[in-house]
Amino acid sequence: MSSQAQSLVQSVDWLAIAPPTIAAVVGLVVLVTDLFVGDNRKALLGWVSVAGLAASALMLLPLLDGDRSTFCLTGDAEVCSYTADRFTLVIQFLVLGGALLAALLSMTALKDANKELPEGEFWFLLLSSAAGAALLPASRDLATLIVALEVASLPAFALVGIKHGDRKSSEAALKFFLSSVTATAVSLMGISFVYASTGTLYLTEIATRIENVDDQLQTLAQAGVVLTLVGFAFKTAAVPFHFWVPDTYVGAPLPVAAYLSVVGKAVGFSGLILVTVIALPSYADVWGPALAALAALTMTVGNVGALRQQSTRAYSAVRLLAWSSVGQAGYLLVPIAAAAYSEDAEKAIGSTVAYALMYAAVNLGAFAVAALVARTKPLNRVSDYRGLYASRPLAALVLAFFLLCLAGLPPGIIGLFAKVTVFSAAVDAGLGWLAVVMAVNVVIALFYYLQWTTLLFRAPEGEPEIHRVPAPLTAAIALTAVLGIALSGAPQLVLRFSDTGLF
Repeated sequence: MSSQAQSLVQSVDWLAIAPPTIAAVVGLVVLVTDLFVGDNRKALLGWVSVAGLAASALMLLPLLDGDRSTFCLTGDAEVCSYTADRFTLVIQFLVLGGALLAALLSMTALKDANKELPEGEFWFLLLSSAAGAALLPASRDLATLIVALEVASLPAFALVGIKHGDRKSSEAALKFFLSSVTATAVSLMGISFVYASTGTLYLTEIATRIENVDDQLQTLAQAGVVLTLVGFAFKTAAVPFHFWVPDTYVGAPLPVAAYLSVVGKAVGFSGLILVTVIALPSYADVWGPALAALAALTMTVGNVGALRQQSTRAYSAVRLLAWSSVGQAGYLLVPIAAAAYSEDAEKAIGSTVAYALMYAAVNLGAFAVAALVARTKPLNRVSDYRGLYASRPLAALVLAFFLLCLAGLPPGIIGLFAKVTVFSAAVDAGLGWLAVVMAVNVVIALFYYLQWTTLLFRAPEGEPEIHRVPAPLTAAIALTAVLGIALSGAPQLVLRFSDTGLF
């Protein structure tokens, strides 16, 4: 066998690739089982999906003892396509945990939809998207990265537009699809330019080769870097590439909006971290200022957009959460921008990971309570939450806690802690102006979060409606509440993740 052919033979570490593989296999099992299960037993598919996602998450435990890599070149064991390091495992935990909570919310939503949502297809699409999202943080070459990104994104378009005959849902899916396809096209163009100028797709090899690119290819490499960054900015919902977010969240079924707000963000941000910090550290003078400007713009536009929501407008609660998630994306971008200026880039990236974990737990919790309210008030206006404490004291207290976490106020200690971590990353990197912009935005956000929180405890208008809460929905709210309270009690648990092991 020639040396070139030999270099293409790759070993497979099945344990390392188990988390995304299990999610994908269970997705196929659900799709096939759907053909043989009667309409009255479709709920079984939901429990199989939840069990599959739980099994995928549990398979992260054997990987904690050390870094593992697979699909490596036989000529160079250091150059691999898939690496399960600390960074990978934390993001996979976030993705699979987020998908599991979204699945619990979906079980109630599918039952309430009364056959309007096709159950087999729904679970298959959710599991497929989760498998792609879990593969992405482990990707260490650009081809695997883009494939994982698309496997996570394509089923998400269908999930957004899955409601039969719902014009709002179809319009949301179309907007999401067009913006995402544009992002992918721009990313692929950028990646092809980077590949043409360096001759490799492996991230670590690009990092060394792109510094010594031939003068004739310098412009091509620079254009590739910029286009790749623009593509990922779309995926992270950074301004001005955020226009699809509010309409998509409103048009999608609520569990899908919750899934996109957390897992969709994790996908975009982990891809952005891998491309900037591992593949393009030599271009820090390009992506550093660009991401800092995007962070300032994103948090400002997101918070101002949330501030302008009218509480009596239909779906204003979901719109407010959508705009708030754009604002939160701005905070998540700050430490990545800081990594370009910081001497300790790994610590800066750890701040983004820590913030993402906090945001995932409390944002999914807020969406879970929104799903509970939507069962009796389908228009889901902010004004519908007035007097929630009178009818559902526990749900009101939990939502108030989640909103205070997002605002960064006690007793939501974990929210305050995460914001301070991000703030200090900006200050340590010498980005004082960005820290000031962030401080102003935190104050703006306080207004709308506190306004919503106070509404929960006002006297209700009319008689409160009481109805039984399904077990999966109760479980989702309880899990996020326990996680948020535990992390607020011991915020150092999140700080442990600041050692990402990326370097």
